[in-house]
Amino acid sequence: MHMAAKRGRTGQRLELGLQLRQLREEYGMTRRQAVQGLRISEASLLRIESGYLNFRNVGDLRKVLTKYGVTDEDVVESFVGLNRESSRQDWLTQFRGLMPAGMPGFVGLEPEARSMRIYHPTLIHGLLQTRRYAQALHDLNKPVEETTSEFIRNSVELRMKRQECFTRDNPVELRAILGEAALRYPVGGAEVMREQYEKLAKLAAWEHITLQVLPFRNAYRSTNDFGILDLGDRLPPRVQIDSAWGAVHTSDKRREVDRFTRRYDAMAASALPPEDTPQFMAQLQREL
Repeated sequence: MHMAAKRGRTGQRLELGLQLRQLREEYGMTRRQAVQGLRISEASLLRIESGYLNFRNVGDLRKVLTKYGVTDEDVVESFVGLNRESSRQDWLTQFRGLMPAGMPGFVGLEPEARSMRIYHPTLIHGLLQTRRYAQALHDLNKPVEETTSEFIRNSVELRMKRQECFTRDNPVELRAILGEAALRYPVGGAEVMREQYEKLAKLAAWEHITLQVLPFRNAYRSTNDFGILDLGDRLPPRVQIDSAWGAVHTSDKRREVDRFTRRYDAMAASALPPEDTPQFMAQLQREL
């Protein structure tokens, strides 16, 4: 029990460090510049960014976030929560989608993953969306969410930035299950959907990406979307559940990761084989 709690804290520290490093680099600031006026040394900030330490003084964390241009209080509080070591916390919530303007490089743990397994029952997963689909999805919800055009633009850019982990050298390996309802739900009209189906068919042909369709008839589940990240040897695997607009619930507790892994494997066994995916996309295009 003690080990599980310790492992969870280690994961939280590494996640905090990765995100702070990404913010600092996006802002073009050196560690020496970042610690000016703080009670921590340049060496301490390096250890924080590497996941070995957390901030002993929350005031220093708040100051460094201000230096990086992070002003949204929800985002600040999510960092404060991430910094707070807690052995009792199974699930941790962050606000990935609420990043301020000019911070599109904040992409969480996805670029650090070796492989990912993802499922989304009702919408095309953000990592697989075209730019036009992502834009149309935001436009669809704008009256409800009361989001600004700038927020939508930044959010779409962030979503596109997240996808770069599949096109870089040594790309993240992805296995994704696409719910039939997600594929058929009309977003942005026929042209947007046609382009989206073409993108999925193209991705399915990539060696490091496996896409499967889960038809309605085969044990279809309308459970929450989720992702399982394999973070290599430095960290235990992690499961994360995204809410529709930015909140991310994440856990590296072994029982949670195992539970979602079993759920994913069961759905993969019920889904169509990966080689059928391009044909399924072509069929959806013909039906438009």
